[in-house]
Amino acid sequence: MNDLRRPRNEDDLLRRLEQLNRIGVALSQEKDITRLLEAILIAARNITHADGGTLYRMTEDRSLKFEIMLNDTLGIAMGGTSGVEIPYYPIYLYDKQGSPINTMVAAYVVHHDRSINIADAYTEEGFDFTGTRNFDRKTGYRSKSFLTVPMKNHEAEIIGVLQLINAKDPATGEVVAFSDTDQHLAESLASQAAIALTNRLLINHLENLFESFINLINAAIDDKSPYTGGHCQRVPVLTMMLAEAVNDCKVGPLRDFTMTDRDRYELKIAGLLHDCGKVTTPVHVVDKATKLQTIFDRIALVDTRFEVVKRDAEIALLRARLKELEEAGSSGSLGAGLEAQLRQIESDREFLRRANIGGEAMKDEDVARVQAITRKYRWRDAEGDRTDFLSEEEIENLTIRYGTLTPGERQIINHHIEVTIQMLEALPWPKHLRNVPEYAGGHHERMDGKGYPRGLTRDQMSVPARCMGIADIFEALTAKDRPYKKGKTLTESLTILGRLKLNGHIDPDLFDIFMWQRVYEKYARQFLDPDQIDEVDVSKIPGYVPPPAQ
Repeated sequence: MNDLRRPRNEDDLLRRLEQLNRIGVALSQEKDITRLLEAILIAARNITHADGGTLYRMTEDRSLKFEIMLNDTLGIAMGGTSGVEIPYYPIYLYDKQGSPINTMVAAYVVHHDRSINIADAYTEEGFDFTGTRNFDRKTGYRSKSFLTVPMKNHEAEIIGVLQLINAKDPATGEVVAFSDTDQHLAESLASQAAIALTNRLLINHLENLFESFINLINAAIDDKSPYTGGHCQRVPVLTMMLAEAVNDCKVGPLRDFTMTDRDRYELKIAGLLHDCGKVTTPVHVVDKATKLQTIFDRIALVDTRFEVVKRDAEIALLRARLKELEEAGSSGSLGAGLEAQLRQIESDREFLRRANIGGEAMKDEDVARVQAITRKYRWRDAEGDRTDFLSEEEIENLTIRYGTLTPGERQIINHHIEVTIQMLEALPWPKHLRNVPEYAGGHHERMDGKGYPRGLTRDQMSVPARCMGIADIFEALTAKDRPYKKGKTLTESLTILGRLKLNGHIDPDLFDIFMWQRVYEKYARQFLDPDQIDEVDVSKIPGYVPPPAQ
């Protein structure tokens, strides 16, 4: 090795030690892996006055991958945040026979776990610098001094290699060898950087594991109900869209609301978990597409009863005709009466089929007709006993005023939010996620305190929780994958949402931003069918107010 070293005065050393300390603090605060790697290489170059450098990451297939390349003289910035792909193959640590490769400096550093300081690559023996010379010939550059340092984590495992090229004398700009001080500083920086990188990777792995576990819960819900599964994916997206719109809005009562990256992550997790309690909800309630559906749609049983009633009517006619024949009378009037009776039976059957579908509202006269039908017809059950045409439970279901759920079933559905809160409040959330239960548990509350499960008012709820409430409603209105309804158009959905603003259901300020920032359009482009995306006349949306002048 060449022992040529350039002197460094005490002031310069002190300055660089202070710089090393600042770098260590900065690295520990960086959360993005790409920016962290780039910061490591830039810091190493600055602290050693290197013209260029490369940072390699250890891969699982026993090679060193080029992560970032920088060179001031050549104006090279590849990898990292540059967006420019590095076109070089990785450096392999072992040959095809599995023997260590020691001719490459970076590989040697890994195998021997020590730094290599080379004064001049062109005169150094023992290493293969063919690639370096080829690079120099193509670019006109002169690669001279090299300082290659291993990066080791807290378990003394090498996770990367830091290679610096062409140290420059700060006074003259001349390329010189890296000094002992340069090497010690680079090694210290590599140690700090490796710890920062390892910590960030561990945090990322834990976050990925946590999110994967959340997705596992949602997959379980999805397996029970594909409709609810889609809802669990869309609500977090819409919640974030609205929250970002509030963050960006600089007018109105919420103009001072801001979010940090931590706030965003916390809200994202809350959105993903907002319906986790549905894992306990019976699937026949979650997916109840018609009023008589349990494990199957029991309207088929009602159809069978109508068939029995029709046969009874036909049998009664045949018996009457037989009696007429015996008495030598006429049967014409009996046939006409049967046809009228069968038409009425078919009419009642079609009516119950329509009533079974459910909808926005059921009229009083329709409820009365269901009750009249059960009194009108009698049929024989399996034991041959004449019984009511519809059971009390079937009447309760067929006379549901809105949708397909009875009050008891709706209570079962509503219970999912209590289970969600219980599940989330039982978890030991870290400080930066402590609001997840509040955010996730408030999406069925109302601003006027008439919601559930806790009857919270607007003042008792955070802005993110109120955002999720609007997202949950708008997603349900526009959802095209529900078994019991079609997805509504934008105008229909915004009209309902506007009415909910006026009656104290949703946050009025958030509704305004939802409209001003056209959050609904952004969401529609991603999730709605083209026939749902109509032209919205905002002036006709209930509760709409124009944005104030800035």
